[in-house]
Parts: sequence; C-alpha cells; structure tokens
Amino acid sequence: MSDRLSALKLFARVAHAGSFSRAGRELGMSQPSVSRVIAALEKDVGAALLTRTTRALTLTEAGSDYLARIEPILAALEEADYAARGTGELRGVLRVAMSSSFAVREAIPRLPAFMARHPALRIELLMSDLHQELVSAGADVALRFGKLADSSATARRLGAFERVLVASPAYLARAGTPGAPGELAGHAVIAGPSGVSWTLERDGRTVSVRVEGKLSVSINEGSVAAAVAGLGITSTSRLGCRAELASGTLVPVLAGWRMAPVELHAVFPAGRAAKPAARALAEHLAEIAAVEDPAGSARAG
Repeated sequence: MSDRLSALKLFARVAHAGSFSRAGRELGMSQPSVSRVIAALEKDVGAALLTRTTRALTLTEAGSDYLARIEPILAALEEADYAARGTGELRGVLRVAMSSSFAVREAIPRLPAFMARHPALRIELLMSDLHQELVSAGADVALRFGKLADSSATARRLGAFERVLVASPAYLARAGTPGAPGELAGHAVIAGPSGVSWTLERDGRTVSVRVEGKLSVSINEGSVAAAVAGLGITSTSRLGCRAELASGTLVPVLAGWRMAPVELHAVFPAGRAAKPAARALAEHLAEIAAVEDPAGSARAG
C-alpha cells in the first residue's frame, strides 16, 4: 500500500512538473528510478498514463482522467495526516498561482515569516498575468483580483482594495490637473486595448466617463510604469501603486471621488478539499487586506 501511495504521489508530481528528471530532483530520486516507478504504475493500472517524446512529457487522455481522480484522494490523505499530527505543522508542496505584480509587490515580501513557521513546506509560485486554470496548472490555490467568473471552484474573499486614478507630477504639470470626471476625456489616459469606462462617485452622485488611450497596457506593472514615465493617467488599486504613491513618483487624481474597490479572492480547485497549506497561506495573505479593505471586511468568507 505504501509503495502504491508513493507511486501515486510521484505520478502527480511528474504530471505537474512535465518531466521525470525535474520531478526526481524535487523528490531526491534519479530520473531512471522515477521512470521505473511510473512504468510499474502504468502496468498495474493497465493503461498508458503519459506520452513520452524526446521533447515533451504529456498526459494521455487516460492519464488526465486518472490524475483528476487521484488528486482528491491525495488531498484527503494530506488533510488526515495534518489533523492527526495536531501540531499545525505543514508539509509537502504548495503550488500557488498569482499575478506577477501581486507576487513581487506583496506576496513574496510576506513569505519569509510564513515559511519560517513551516520549514517542512515547499512553495512553488506560478506567476502569470493571465488567469490560470487551476487543475491544468497544477495549482492548489490561486490569488485573483476582480470579479470572479462563474465556476465550480471554491473561493474565499480575502478583502478589497481601494481603486485610484494616478498620474506623475510631471504629466499633471504639463497637461493640467482635472478637477471633475468629465475633464478626463481631454487627457492622455493609459487604459486597456479596447478602452474602458471609469465610474466615480462622490456625495451620492455617480459619473461614468468613457476613456480610450493612445497607449494600452494589459498588466498592472506596465500601466503603473507608463504613468510614472509621464504618459498619462491610469487606474489601479492603491495596493498596486503603493510604493509609487509613497515616493511621490505618482500622485492621486480626483482624490475627492471614489471608485469601486477591487476584490481579492483565494480560489481553490473544484472537486476536492483545499489543502491545509493552501488555507493557511490564504489566511496569512488576508492580513494584507485587513489593513487596506475599505469595507473593513477582509476576513469575510
């Protein structure tokens, strides 16, 4: 039973690593040893689980189905081990998907304290500015901003962050500072490829302004950098430009007006219980939102 369980864990690791050698390095096994274990598992199962070529290692259709079926079992066993220890100690591998901006600005600086409390835990950050499909990416949890698409995945709201309009002092000195939302139409803006509508509210009055920029940027770091360079006004979360506001390289625009906050969720794969380590990291990162959440509800479920 122990050998079979080890083989299942190894198969899941190989499937996500996409490589016998990489999975072997992570688990302290040689590439030939990994290959032999997987071959024996395929013989026991009676089906080819992986397609091997000189350039790639991919799941067969049977392998994809097998992985989807065994991962909830492996997660349940991990949960049982965690509960039985009763020490709060986290072990194993935790794969976390998040945007590169959030990872670099907020998550990574907060990892030392978390990892010091859990020295037996290894964390893999899957950094991408595109929303990743959790199962195919092999992620145990994803940190996502904005409105969630309909999904069978389980999500926990960690908090919300104030959204602001910002520009560089040099740009405002050159182009003037807008005093009302309607004046934004006459300014250079940094927006998405197809433009966007910015909605602002003050004293119960709501105004929406359609803006289209000569420069469009698809990720937060790019739009913030463009604003710092004096290319116009952009919209971002206060979290996404906190360092620039503190240094003065960006300043708020229309500070008396409010925009709808952007929410942060921890999203867990559907069909299986969330890993204890995934829940613990989500709780740890919720502390960011506890300070920033304009609604004061960072720990709402």
